[in-house]
Parts: sequence; structure tokens; C-alpha cells
Amino acid sequence: MEEKEEKEVPVFIEGKTISLVPQNSEHINLYVKWLNDPKVRIYSRNETPKRVEDLKDWFEPHDRGTPGFIGFELWHKEDKKAIGLAGLGWIDWINGWTNVGVTIGEPDYWNKNIATEVTELIIEYAFNELNLNKLHGGVCVKNIGSWSVAEKIGFKLEGIRENEWYVDGEYLGVKTYCLLKEDWMDRR
Repeated sequence: MEEKEEKEVPVFIEGKTISLVPQNSEHINLYVKWLNDPKVRIYSRNETPKRVEDLKDWFEPHDRGTPGFIGFELWHKEDKKAIGLAGLGWIDWINGWTNVGVTIGEPDYWNKNIATEVTELIIEYAFNELNLNKLHGGVCVKNIGSWSVAEKIGFKLEGIRENEWYVDGEYLGVKTYCLLKEDWMDRR
């Protein structure tokens, strides 16, 4: 089922080919499809099936305090459709760090530099608008596309946690990365 939408979307952050927009409860079935798709979820650690009911909490009002998670829908500007999700998780506002995550749910959009563009947009937002100081990421050693994006953008490899994830019958390592605000600013 391809979702073509002609209506305007509420753009939060505008990129060249992608806009980061608020997650949309009308697309919850699409999110469930992505989170359950074996090709998409294999290295994102969605080990248990997700139902619409499981994701409804994303759209419920929460305490008005500082959020621990900020999520976005990836909106492909030319094709006028949602193609994935991204966000900042486990935000530590006191110490100024967070974890970055990107999922391109539509495999037709893989290997088109979209993850790079999205990650750069999120970095700008995290450092310049939220005034965070450090971004973290963990990527399965077999997920070459994701760790290539991290390294291309300037995330530094902190180490590899061996035998961290059990995927398709084998224990795999996870590359852990970080990016400091000062390093990001120096690269610009």
C-alpha cells in the first residue's frame, strides 16, 4: 500500500529532500508495518511484534515536563510520503546527551543518502536548538550502511561491545559511537 498524500504536512525541520515532521497518528499502520518488516527491523532490535495498540501511547498526552524522547516522521518532499522515523531517545537534559536513531522504513529509499541527510538535520537540531553536548549511537557490526553514515558524518568510534545482540542465530558486536558538539562545530 503506497501512501501518496497531497496535503500539506507540518514541517518542523526542512532538509533538501527530507523534512522532519511530527509523528502522525494517521500513519500508525505504516509505522507498525515498518517496525515489523524483517528487512527493516533486523538491526534495529525490534525483537517482538508491534501492534497498533502498542504504538498508540506515542500519541497520548504525556507529562508536560522535559521529554525523554523526541520523535519525527521522515517526509520525502518530492514523493510526498512518509518513509521512516527518527529521533532522540533517553535524553539526559542535565548532562546534555542523547541517543540518535534513524529508521528508513521503505527499503526503496535505502542507499540514497537519506540517512545521512536526516542524521545531519537531527545533529543540527540537537546541538543548536536543544543545546545538547553529546550524541550517542549504537550500530550492529553487520549494519554497514548505518555505521558508514555515522563515520562519514564525524561520529567517533568509542568501541565495539562484542556479542551484544543475537541476530539470525548468531551473537554480533555493536559499534558504539559518539559525537561531541565542539567536534561537530569544528568540522563545519
